[in-house]
Amino acid sequence: MTTDTPPGHVTEDGVTHTTVAGIRTVLAPGSGPLTAGLLFRVGRADETLATSGVTHLVEHLALHHHGLSDLHYNGATAAAHTHFLVSGTPAEVVEYLNGVCAALRDLPMDRLETEKEILRTEAAGRAQGAAHGLPLWRYGSRSYGLTSYAETGLHRLTADDVRDWARTRFTTENAVLWLTGDTVPEGLDLTLPSGTWHPAPQPTSALPSTPAYFQGPDGVAVLTSVIPRSTAGSLFAEVLGKELFRELRQKGGYSYTAAADYCPRDTDWATVTAYADALPQKQDAMIGAFVDVLAKLRAGRIEQADLAAVRTSALAQFDRPEPAAARLPSEAMNLLLRHPSLSHAESRAEIEAVTVADLQRVAREVWADALMQAPGRGVDWAGLTEAPAWSADLVTGRRYAAVEDRRTTLLVARDGISLVRPEGHLTVRYAECSLMQAYPDGARHLVGHDGFTITVEPTLFGITAAELAPLDAGVPPAAVVRMPPRDPARIPQPRPAGPAPDAPRPPKGWFTALLWVLGVPALLFGGLSSVTTLALLSNGTDDPDDWLVLVALWVFSSFFLVPWWICLRRRKQGKS
Repeated sequence: MTTDTPPGHVTEDGVTHTTVAGIRTVLAPGSGPLTAGLLFRVGRADETLATSGVTHLVEHLALHHHGLSDLHYNGATAAAHTHFLVSGTPAEVVEYLNGVCAALRDLPMDRLETEKEILRTEAAGRAQGAAHGLPLWRYGSRSYGLTSYAETGLHRLTADDVRDWARTRFTTENAVLWLTGDTVPEGLDLTLPSGTWHPAPQPTSALPSTPAYFQGPDGVAVLTSVIPRSTAGSLFAEVLGKELFRELRQKGGYSYTAAADYCPRDTDWATVTAYADALPQKQDAMIGAFVDVLAKLRAGRIEQADLAAVRTSALAQFDRPEPAAARLPSEAMNLLLRHPSLSHAESRAEIEAVTVADLQRVAREVWADALMQAPGRGVDWAGLTEAPAWSADLVTGRRYAAVEDRRTTLLVARDGISLVRPEGHLTVRYAECSLMQAYPDGARHLVGHDGFTITVEPTLFGITAAELAPLDAGVPPAAVVRMPPRDPARIPQPRPAGPAPDAPRPPKGWFTALLWVLGVPALLFGGLSSVTTLALLSNGTDDPDDWLVLVALWVFSSFFLVPWWICLRRRKQGKS
């Protein structure tokens, strides 16, 4: 195992280590077009929420001058690195890489606002994956949690901000180059500013404890866990994927897709992700089987045949044509992150040495750090603790009731703000605020380090700009993003006060008149009918004609009495 191969050295696997313009470089011969990648140790996780998007913006500006071209090239901004990739003839690769580095030295700032708009358009058309929210729940609104957020810093970033980011992060010492060739092509000029290597960001946490879960949308379950990088961890993810597919799709028929993945996060840690889908009516059964698979692996009930199968698949990488060229991207990434690299012989030995007991140990590590996005009901029964959906504390400050619902209130204090609802409360302390978007109409949108958010709409709380002064004074200036004016139609307004839609309407003037029109004859004829009835009963008459007259009198009276009684009922309901 090697942590730092000196420049000018050829490893036993045929990978040459050298430098180009001071940039660490690895190359190995490969057939087909020349392919190269220029990696920088900077990504979304290095930003703050108030500056998020700056790395992606630098990448776009660096590639602008290439425009439309038949050359196969691309750029990508990930959580912990940025990658410029190209494939073509040696002359084309040299032109591309030289152009990227020239642009990084002198970014085309006349394109700044245009590229910002392109990034916003790109984000609007990008579909969010099923696991999109998991980084936020695990890390909050900092470090690796930023990948769950939009690039909210674009409105704030100035030309000086972007130049400074490129000057300090896209540097010679913070880069690694890889090439599929025998030698470095002539004419390559990768001159960049001098700087320092930046280690991967330290992860933040929004989870009080693990294993934990939170409720997600119907139809999909996703579990992530951060474990030490290891060969056993990589093989475990393969075994987990096979077992999920077998139990959830082949046996249970609950899922169409059931899989697992292992991905290095930084120098020493990797993320294991397990995923399964289901129809809403089958998701409870799917969750039960999902949890059972993990329990089975933690108990060591792992088939030797499954281990043998994933081991064979892992060893097959060494039988591919040109294995040295194939390992260049991972070799370059290890150099960039300062992670030890294994030779082919060392990798083979580690793969062959993994045992069922090793996989069981990894299974327990995965469960101990698990965060699960579960649909429908909670999974407390499986031993997972629900991740906090509300804040634990409240500020002590001035209270503002919502215009529409007096049960919802804002508490504004010198050190923070709380939103109190009947079902729970949220708090953002100004010193722990990752972002405050300030709108000209007075609205404020705050995001705490833990990911909890509070939006203050003055129109909905009857709060003035002067009363919001503690927010503007307390939130660190580095976390504030001044937003452009909003379309007036997008500023929420309280609904007009009035009766509920189903409440009876109050009586009007004509209704009162109707009561008199019906009431006078109803009382007269009703009273006459009552008196006549009493008289006949007192006299004990048995003349049929007298009783026929009484019946006719009551029928005639009912034409007034019944509608008058109904109107009285409606009037009473309207006043209640």
